[in-house]
Amino acid sequence: MTVQEQVYGFYIPTVTLMGIGSHKEIGNQVNTLGGKKPFICTDKGIVAAGIAQQVADVIKNDCGVDAVIYDNTQANPTDKNVHEGLKAFQDKKCDLIISLGGGSAHDCGKGIGIVASNGGNIGDYEGVDQSTKPMPPFIAVNTTAGTASEMTRFCIITDTSRKVKMAIVDWRVTPNVAIDDPLLMVGMPPALTAATGMDALTHAVEAYVSTAATPVTDACALKGIELVSQYLRAAVANGEDMEARDRMCYAQYLAGMAFNNASLGHVHAMAHQLGGFYDLPHGVCNAILLPHVSRFNLIAKMSRFADIAVAMGENIDGLSIRDAADVAIEAIQTLSADIGIPSGLAALGVKEKDLQVMAENAQKDACGLTNPRCPSLEEVIGIYKNAL
Repeated sequence: MTVQEQVYGFYIPTVTLMGIGSHKEIGNQVNTLGGKKPFICTDKGIVAAGIAQQVADVIKNDCGVDAVIYDNTQANPTDKNVHEGLKAFQDKKCDLIISLGGGSAHDCGKGIGIVASNGGNIGDYEGVDQSTKPMPPFIAVNTTAGTASEMTRFCIITDTSRKVKMAIVDWRVTPNVAIDDPLLMVGMPPALTAATGMDALTHAVEAYVSTAATPVTDACALKGIELVSQYLRAAVANGEDMEARDRMCYAQYLAGMAFNNASLGHVHAMAHQLGGFYDLPHGVCNAILLPHVSRFNLIAKMSRFADIAVAMGENIDGLSIRDAADVAIEAIQTLSADIGIPSGLAALGVKEKDLQVMAENAQKDACGLTNPRCPSLEEVIGIYKNAL
């Protein structure tokens, strides 16, 4: 391999707290960041489960301040959602953001934060490093094990006018503090556990075969793949299996460390269009697309897919690199089937007539820039068709 002059960044929150009971430290972090009027950005499900009030009570007991709870985050947050939340943040004169939930809450909170500091509209920040000012102090408290949005510089917001997901990749939207407490994940239903877990696997696989991968991201990606393969089935089967929940926290965080710095590929570029066009769950879209995009990418990174097979616990002794790479894709499909992921996009209501416009938008998605093989428009359409 020829080593050329190039600078690789590595982005991560200043502080990350992990382990059972780590959410109880949130008050200390609010004090450290100087928050006097915290704004909790969450959704109605988290409020109904009592988690939002639980976090607000910790803040009240430890800091003596009342947090504002905003619970209108949508499953795929939109530009309208961000600006509604921004108004609430400004009207209540809040000074610190706490995103509480999965990727949707974190992304909505990031969108609110970047516009609160920089002004304008959330669409102004689509692309890479378009902001000029840091967000307000930001704490991301995770309740799922998959998106890693609690620790990344990625913010995905749906543009309702274009029906596409905007990828905002900006080091200034990296949270100051990330908290991953498996206690907050016990109540996740099996289907959500499965979808978010496959999202984590997709992050790790795409980062490992990315054209921007480094030895640091490789180490994170392979360990993330290993942990997902070992513990996701158990977490889906029994949500109260605390060892499985805890290890999935680490798995998704490691996968986040990998893709936050090596970026992603065409699985995400294509999944973003399904989310923007049909408002479908991101993790499920990733899970369905992953083996199909991987099969397309295989000839570009054959030995790396063989490594993925080993990380997933498969025995490749005596196999050629080509056959070992195939084993990785088969292992991905088996894992998806075991945890109840639908076998195709048609089951989600995706129509063949919409593939052309989604493929055109996927070709513009920033995540595709580091895909190891450059597909034509016709090839993207073909991958969508294979995934139906």
